Amino acid sequence: MILATFHHDEQGRITAFQLEGHARNWRPWPDMICAGVSAIGQTTIGSIQELAGVEPDYSLEDGNIRCVVEYSDDDEQSKVIAALMASTRIGCLQLEDSYGKKFVTVNDVFHGDTET
Repeated sequence: MILATFHHDEQGRITAFQLEGHARNWRPWPDMICAGVSAIGQTTIGSIQELAGVEPDYSLEDGNIRCVVEYSDDDEQSKVIAALMASTRIGCLQLEDSYGKKFVTVNDVFHGDTET
């Protein structure tokens, strides 16, 4: 199963995501689901770099994509970052809805919450 965890700040903006695991054991979908989640995460990282002009703190490893962003005082830049991070969550929710929590599960952690 792929666990997509999204961390939200006190304003509700997503400040970080981690996409970890693999969707295995049911052909032909697992490879397609993994590729979809990977494409969503990597596209977000590249889009933040290109469209917002920001270098996020990220890592790309087999079965684990992590991205952390900091919001600046530049309102336009922050709006772009927030929209891109929210789009990542939406994409993962759509995969969860299409293929089920057996393959993709979205977890939200809000400022002040402790992750379980």
